[in-house]
Amino acid sequence: MAVQMKGKDIISIHELSREEVWQILDTARVLKMKNLVGAAFQPLKGKTLGMIFQKSSTRTRISFEVAMWQLGGYALFLSSADLQLKRGETIPDTARVLSRYLDALMIRTHAHQDVIDLAANSTIPVINGLTDLLHPCQALADLFTIEEKKGSLAGLHLVYVGDGNNMAHSLMYAGAKVGMNVTICCPPGYLPDPKVTRLAEADAAATGTLIEINHDPARAVKKADIIYTDVWASMGQEEEHAERVKIFAPYQVNSALLGNAKDDALVMHCLPAHRGEEITDEVIDDRRSIVFDQAENRLHVQKAILALVI
Repeated sequence: MAVQMKGKDIISIHELSREEVWQILDTARVLKMKNLVGAAFQPLKGKTLGMIFQKSSTRTRISFEVAMWQLGGYALFLSSADLQLKRGETIPDTARVLSRYLDALMIRTHAHQDVIDLAANSTIPVINGLTDLLHPCQALADLFTIEEKKGSLAGLHLVYVGDGNNMAHSLMYAGAKVGMNVTICCPPGYLPDPKVTRLAEADAAATGTLIEINHDPARAVKKADIIYTDVWASMGQEEEHAERVKIFAPYQVNSALLGNAKDDALVMHCLPAHRGEEITDEVIDDRRSIVFDQAENRLHVQKAILALVI
């Protein structure tokens, strides 16, 4: 049965029901097929998405812009320089004003609280395009990609190797919702947020799956169906880069690490990749890499989100 999602904010996968997650994935599958056969589907004619970017982006901006265009709508890019936020206008006031002009908002920013405040004061749906805490659209696209490649999600084991960052958080939430086991393998001192871990564990208990933290990459990937990594220093952590390269070196996803995994294990990275750091050329370009498939699927999953909530 279809779940009504019109007007719903997409801030955290934890806040979505299992039915809503599956509806997004099922809708993405239909819309991707329509796109492949050239069938027009434009339910958002006359609708406008405002896109607030306080963090730069390649995939998020282009995939949301193209998604709105393909759905018949218009995407309006709003950088920090385009808004009065830099001059002291509050997020609640910004939300109230933009709600009078737009049909939905997507925001890519640093502080997660900014997205919560924007949604709390908007009368239109707000979509989290990335914060320092979470990256839900990417994780939903990852679920879609894994299901495409593996045929199903339930019972699979995803092992994330790297920093316990926003991607680690969203992958824990995503896996727990669909019955997929998730291991986060990271150095001590770079663990996922404890509150996020507790909430993900609660979600996992409801689906009979496992969330675990591990510090041994070679051991962790032995049971992996998917090996996932991300940059070692996220935006805003540039000053820590040199130190992080030393600490995370044993967590590089390379051919030696892949040799510990099953032959049919797939490799994922949310991009942009720092080749030679968290992942090597031979792995990201390997036949088992589905990195560019997951990048493409941002478009189809975000089309599904937009079509469902606007």
